[in-house]
This record gives sequence, structure tokens and C-alpha cells, in this order.
Amino acid sequence: MFYDGWFGLVRVVIVGTCAYVALVALLRISGKRTLAKFNAFDFVVTVALGSTLATVLLSSSVALAEGVTALALLVGLQYLVAWASVHSRRVERLVKSEPSLVYRNGFLHEAMRRERVTVDELSQVARGQGYADLGKVTAMVLETDGTLSILSEVPRSSRLKTVGQADRSPRKTDEKVLERGLRDWFWALPLLCAAIATALGMGLAGERMRREAFRSARSRPV
Repeated sequence: MFYDGWFGLVRVVIVGTCAYVALVALLRISGKRTLAKFNAFDFVVTVALGSTLATVLLSSSVALAEGVTALALLVGLQYLVAWASVHSRRVERLVKSEPSLVYRNGFLHEAMRRERVTVDELSQVARGQGYADLGKVTAMVLETDGTLSILSEVPRSSRLKTVGQADRSPRKTDEKVLERGLRDWFWALPLLCAAIATALGMGLAGERMRREAFRSARSRPV
């Protein structure tokens, strides 16, 4: 249950590395539009790419060539649909939905019922973007990818500026975020190494027990 042999571990490392390199190459060739989430179809393709990569990594019945072919197929279909949407208005209407205005100086309840959103959900999204008072919100638009865009006449900088943030430059903020990420990774690295060592130790112990059981079974008189 915990360890099935070294072959499975070696396969995951080799096949996972090759599949990852192939996916990165496909994404670089197809461009940034492949991972953009402008509509529901983009979201489905992104999830399918992750699911396909996980299947190639963990399923021994799926060969590397088959997995790379599946990844290339998904990327190619997404590229084809995006290209057709740019060149054909009919295809664009078929793939993408139209944005919906759900708030305009007040909640538009008919549009909200049609899009199946509630007042509490819209208020939660507004608070998450820094709008504690909906009176400062001019409009809310439910975009084609399901995200909510909030339009306001109040500049975002004036809403987010506080006493401690007035003199904070973007470069210093980025450096602090990077420093925090490196620090978190530094503390997580020993735990990761300990987990890997524990898994390998359990695997070696299980392999030793199986060998001893096999030797004892062979040494018994028939």
C-alpha cells in the first residue's frame, strides 16, 4: 500500500519530468493565450491540461507518448477555437457568452435572477475588492469567464492607500514578497526532505520484509 517497488518511483520521476518539459514547450509554442481564462472554454482546457498531466504521472497504463499527444491535442484545439473566434463572429458567439450588467447604481434583480447570483454574493465580491460601501460602486459586470468586474469613479489607489502604505514603493513590496516566499520555502524544505526520507525508509523496510519472507518460505522443507 505504501510502497510497490523502485520501478514506480523511477517511472514517476522520468515520465513526470518529460511530460512537464513537453507541456512547457507546448505552452511556449502556442503562446500566452492558451492559459488565458477569457471564457468558460479556456477554463475547461486549463483544468483538462492539469488532469491529463496528473494521469500521465500516476497511471502506468498511459504511455508517455499518449500523454504528450493528449496534451498537444488539447492545446491545438484551444488554439483552433481561439483563432476561429477571432476570425468569425458566429464562432465567438457560440463559444463565449455576453457580459451581464448586474448592478447599476443599484442591484438589477432581473439580471441577477437570470445569472443566478444573489445580493450577498455581489456584496462579498465588492468587499473583497475593497468596496465596503456599495454607494461608491457605479456598476458591476459579470464577465464571460464568471468573474465580476466592479466599476467605480473612485480611483483604486485612493481606496487602498493607508498611512502605512503611502510611502511604500512597488519595488520594495515585490522584494518583500520575494523574501517572504524564499523564507517560507527555506522552512518548508526540511519538512519536504524529511517526508521523502520517511517514504523511502518505509519503502526499503517493506522491501526487506518481503525478501525475508520469501527467503523463509524457500528455506522451509516441503
